[in-house]
Amino acid sequence: DALLGLGRDAARWALVYPAAHDRAVVSGEHLVQRESNPLFRVRYAHARVRTLVRNAADLGFRAEPGETAVQGPAERALLALLGDHPRVLAAAAAQRAPDRVARQLVGVADAVLPLLPDVLPLGEEKPSAAHRARLALAEAAGAVLAGGLDLLGIDAPDHL
Repeated sequence: DALLGLGRDAARWALVYPAAHDRAVVSGEHLVQRESNPLFRVRYAHARVRTLVRNAADLGFRAEPGETAVQGPAERALLALLGDHPRVLAAAAAQRAPDRVARQLVGVADAVLPLLPDVLPLGEEKPSAAHRARLALAEAAGAVLAGGLDLLGIDAPDHL
């Protein structure tokens, strides 16, 4: 009965996030919109990426992949997580372990969120190749988040 009170998305997350050998914990914490809630972080990261894409379009530029997006260790860590995504999906399917997908989505969200403030130009600054490349990296993370949530049967809203 507690599961029904969570709503479809939070209930699904409550069931798929714990590993198979762990007991699912069903509580109102799955509904709380704060950083301690992994489902919120994943959905929030996706919504932030979607907002950045819309804002970039309003500024007249689009994503263009490039080396300038991968400058530091945080960017390299996100790129590694994105590159590992197909392997995680295959392993999760082979082992019937949706928790692996959920945990990888949390990792992607946690890796992309700190990078998002540097995606758009500030003030009168013109969009550069670095901005376009960072937007491409953010879009890739957003696509992984949206696709992973969809695989788990959870909505990936554009707005929170």
